[in-house]
Amino acid sequence: MSDNVLNQFREVWFIDFEYGQTPDNLPDVRCLVAKEWRSGKVLRLWADQLSRLSAPPFGIGPDTLFIAFFASAEMSCFLALGWQLPCYVLDLFIEFRNKTNGRYPIEGNGLIGAMIYHQLDAIGVAEKKEMRDLALRGGHYTDVEKVALLDYCATDVIALEKLLPKMLPQIDLPRALYRGRYMKAVARMEANGIPIDVIALELLKTNWESIKDILVQEVDQDFGVYDGTHFVVKNFEAYLNRNQIRWPRLESGRLALDIKTFQSMSNVYSAIAPLYELKQSMGTMRLFDLPVGFDGRSRCMLSPFSSKTGRNQPSNSKYPFGPSRWVRGLMCPQEGYSLAYLDWKQQEYGIAAALSGDSAMIDSYLSGDPYLHFAKLAKAVPANATKESHSGIRDLYKQCVLGLQFGMGEYGLAERLCISRIEARGLLFQHHRAFPKFWEWSEAVVNCGLLGKPLRTVFGWTLHPVANPNPRSLANFPVQGNGAEMMRLAAIYATERGIRVCAPVHDAFLIEAPADEIEAVVAEMRRLMREASRVVLGGVLELDSDVEYFHSPDRYRDGRGVGMWNKVMGLIDGPMFPVE
Repeated sequence: MSDNVLNQFREVWFIDFEYGQTPDNLPDVRCLVAKEWRSGKVLRLWADQLSRLSAPPFGIGPDTLFIAFFASAEMSCFLALGWQLPCYVLDLFIEFRNKTNGRYPIEGNGLIGAMIYHQLDAIGVAEKKEMRDLALRGGHYTDVEKVALLDYCATDVIALEKLLPKMLPQIDLPRALYRGRYMKAVARMEANGIPIDVIALELLKTNWESIKDILVQEVDQDFGVYDGTHFVVKNFEAYLNRNQIRWPRLESGRLALDIKTFQSMSNVYSAIAPLYELKQSMGTMRLFDLPVGFDGRSRCMLSPFSSKTGRNQPSNSKYPFGPSRWVRGLMCPQEGYSLAYLDWKQQEYGIAAALSGDSAMIDSYLSGDPYLHFAKLAKAVPANATKESHSGIRDLYKQCVLGLQFGMGEYGLAERLCISRIEARGLLFQHHRAFPKFWEWSEAVVNCGLLGKPLRTVFGWTLHPVANPNPRSLANFPVQGNGAEMMRLAAIYATERGIRVCAPVHDAFLIEAPADEIEAVVAEMRRLMREASRVVLGGVLELDSDVEYFHSPDRYRDGRGVGMWNKVMGLIDGPMFPVE
């Protein structure tokens, strides 16, 4: 792509802010440096000058393009200053990530890494850290310090100006602008934050150390695994043997005891869920390090486009949806407001069905319960079976379907479902027979990646396979990558229409509205989620969503974490969920 494609814009601005944080975890803007590409006009404005502006000192309409690096930060500064967001944003961070996704640049994905990758001079890491620390410090700045920060801010603007011609030839501008549009949505969602019950949070912080031993005793009485607060592997192995549970093992033969395995196994064996919640809680002593502002809202960086599939990757310790599920009970709507949690129904299954064009799989999705439908196709349950009448077999086939979609073979399936390899091979055969076109498509994707060819989502997010790629990761990419596209598009639609999105959560959203408006807002959000799915899936399918409401003074309720929440709160006289 040549420079001529930018001729559609009257002005092209490179921009960079320096900022600290307010007590509410919002940007506290220090300064702005901006440079217009063609005219060479430069703006250097300190915080007091910026605070007097009711609008940006440059146009933000459709004839102006803004270029930044990790643009959600700049857009957050716009919001903090009370400015409207610009129409068009080109984020060179995202485009650099897209260019190198899967390749691991030697100096990382930051601005310094991008400069070095493109053989350009970059500011030193030590100098960059010194200036960032100065920006974060806050308080009174001397005239010398102000000039130093403005000069540092200018170096990033100059870096953007050097990067653009290097990167522009390989940038698909319409799709890049769509990704920049999402960074505006990210800024809005980060600014909204999630309402938190600060009283309950303080109770947990104050009492956590003193109740840990008691909590272990309360939960472990059904398992006999812990010695004090220490997880004893041989005790756990004895528990598994007593209950005839086959547990995944490492190549060394030892039990796989990572949290991800525990989570997966707790989905198969619900009895293990309390132990999973306990182990995750005991192993993550930063459970209550959630950043909560004076306004009672938790805000953290969503880290968009950080995963290979393009999904957000916020910090598990700083994001309320990151720690153990029971901790989510801290999320609570403010008085007069309601929260709603909307998640796409069987999103990953629907994406796989639509993109593969497998008509049998599409029909299975449209049945309303594709996992039970597969069980019926395999004649594992009668034709009149329901989710309630055959829940165990349905769950088995659900785990089978989800595992197979991501390239799991018979050995992995046997480990995941705790069945024999012969039984796993039978399930694998049944799935191949039921959905042959899906398998043809999935194998073609994997083969493409194994040959080193890039894999792309419908909107151009790209995975560049390295030598000897993991076939499961390749099989997983189209579903997860396009799921991320669906989430991004829905987030754009919702935030641009003024819906208060508090958090994107993989295939779901937490939204907030006044209690008397929440049902109308949810209806609109569901419509937008359907539209986003229709666009991403090329009209083949339209994915509906489930919704759960939480009205003040009720708190967010995750069924799998309620038992642990009540145990913990019962020990400190905190708020309890009613027992159903």
